[in-house]
Amino acid sequence: MQAISPTPMTHAAIASCKPAIAAAHRPAGERIAQLLALIDSELTVVRRVVHAGEQVYRAGEVFEALYVVHAGLFKTVNVSADGREQVAGLHFKGDWLGFDGIAEGRFGCDAIAMDTGEVWVIRYDELLERCSRTPRMMAAVHTAMSRELARDRDSMLALCTLPADARVADFLRNWADTLEQRGLRTDCITLRMTRAEIGNFLGMKLETVSRALSRLARDKVIGFSEKGRRDIEIPDVEALRVFVERSLAATTLH
Repeated sequence: MQAISPTPMTHAAIASCKPAIAAAHRPAGERIAQLLALIDSELTVVRRVVHAGEQVYRAGEVFEALYVVHAGLFKTVNVSADGREQVAGLHFKGDWLGFDGIAEGRFGCDAIAMDTGEVWVIRYDELLERCSRTPRMMAAVHTAMSRELARDRDSMLALCTLPADARVADFLRNWADTLEQRGLRTDCITLRMTRAEIGNFLGMKLETVSRALSRLARDKVIGFSEKGRRDIEIPDVEALRVFVERSLAATTLH
């Protein structure tokens, strides 16, 4: 299966790339809206509704298409040889699923819906053909790949450098920031994950996650909603950011 590769570009083609490159630096909500509009106008899109627990694709399946999240929340999961699962990533509106399948021609992980949502199915061969003729589309795909690499780097950095409480605080801050970028409320968020799943994602035990959440609540950084255990009140997202930075500074000093 062919991979996306750079092709010689004329001055006109390079100029047409500039709007897409500039879009990468615009507010996230605007950038996502423009991405979805570009995909809808340039590609044949199959809209697929998925419900909580349903798989978009499985590890080992033949790779033929990429998926763009239009609504809902999805997780990617790696499964070890002994059957243990590791949550590898969380994906919100505007995120792409399936890049891991390009290299080997088969998906390397499972992609699973965490609530009712919708993905846009895009055939990879059509995407390649369109990218060869539409520099804006190629720039959009490259930007998406770059963002995924940066997100993986940041997750690994947090895993290696932050203590438990700060790791949970940073997880909540990222979740709230992602919702805010998509025009959603952040003062009370519903985590579509159990404490065990959060611990799996952050490399922590369930009990450690629970204790970290309790300490964050005790310090008034977050609160627990009366609606349910997965509803977290965040009075001030900036307070989470300050908490993480303070914890990181304390760790550096020691």
